[in-house]
Amino acid sequence: MPDSAGNRTETPRYRPGGDAALALADGRVFRGRSFGAAADGTGEAVFTTTMVGYQEVCTDPSFRGQIVCMTYPLIGNYGVNASDDESRRPWIAGLVVREACPEPSHHRSLGTIDGYLRRHGVPGIAGVDTRALTRHIRDVGDTRAVLVSSAEGIADEDLIERARLAPLPGEQDVVGEVADETVERIDGEGPHIVVVDCGVKRNIVRSLVARGARVTVVPYGTPYAVITALAPDGVVVSPGPGDPANLDPAVVAAVVRDGTPFFGICLGHQLLARSLGADTTKLKFGHRGGNHPVRDELSGRVTITSQNHGFEVDGASLPVDGAWRVSQINVNDGSVEGLEHRSLPAMSVQFHPESSPGPWDNHGLFDRFLAMVAEYTAAGAGTGRRR
Repeated sequence: MPDSAGNRTETPRYRPGGDAALALADGRVFRGRSFGAAADGTGEAVFTTTMVGYQEVCTDPSFRGQIVCMTYPLIGNYGVNASDDESRRPWIAGLVVREACPEPSHHRSLGTIDGYLRRHGVPGIAGVDTRALTRHIRDVGDTRAVLVSSAEGIADEDLIERARLAPLPGEQDVVGEVADETVERIDGEGPHIVVVDCGVKRNIVRSLVARGARVTVVPYGTPYAVITALAPDGVVVSPGPGDPANLDPAVVAAVVRDGTPFFGICLGHQLLARSLGADTTKLKFGHRGGNHPVRDELSGRVTITSQNHGFEVDGASLPVDGAWRVSQINVNDGSVEGLEHRSLPAMSVQFHPESSPGPWDNHGLFDRFLAMVAEYTAAGAGTGRRR
């Protein structure tokens, strides 16, 4: 804008006041109002484009060690309730919103997002220009960050220095932190499915149980001999946080080798690819949200998917022996969204067919997996027939 002398001046950047601050390692600082816990959060600043499901986002173990920016401007308007939790506790390092609704309106609501985060020790910051923050992350990529709930009087330079020291999920054993060490068993009349918990969401388990499966959930790191002793008819390897290169894919390779029907979801998909000798690489900014289009390469059908990952399978590094095929492709960037074996009962997807939150376009993949289990069980194949 021109000043009184006719010279052009830069328009001042929107910088609301407040007691809290979000600082990024590259030098940007966003100030706003504190809500949730009176604590500080450190980790990786990311954004998700989902419009609803903020409680599911908070409790998704794949967000372990991340400060999450919600791009939808109004968060907390329908409150919180226990049935929307996707795991035993929230895992995010902090929540960034434009507006945190103080008075939710919904018949299922049992409280506010402010009280929910405060109860679980998670800090939040409101009043942030989340559109500007999201555009910035798209430019610089997911980055180290710190969320300080009491930042009044702290200079930007000091906040930025703290952000530069923030740990990233890929540098830590985050799967070991989120995986439940206890073994969970849920009765059912159908096939026995063992779920390897790398950070499993409850709706994966619910989706299997709703289809009649008997489910046993075991933590990541459970030896293959223990898994086979459970006599599974099928094995699911769940989503989870962090860098897949930090994990051993040997159990996945053994399940596929022995012919037990296998379904890998998100991190489980990446571990399948790594068991084949493929590489996984870090995305500049991850795929997080409920509006990602994916094309099935066999049918040509495009579905809208729920996604939450910061790494991808390097398609160029996949084996070219003809045994495996890429089954799904991301329409936006061409990344690998699914793998299938041409003769063995093994498949994987990078996205989340269980949604929570997100569209239900791919719930049928659980039916497809259980149909594959039924076919191979009837044929006497897989470890589930060794009784």
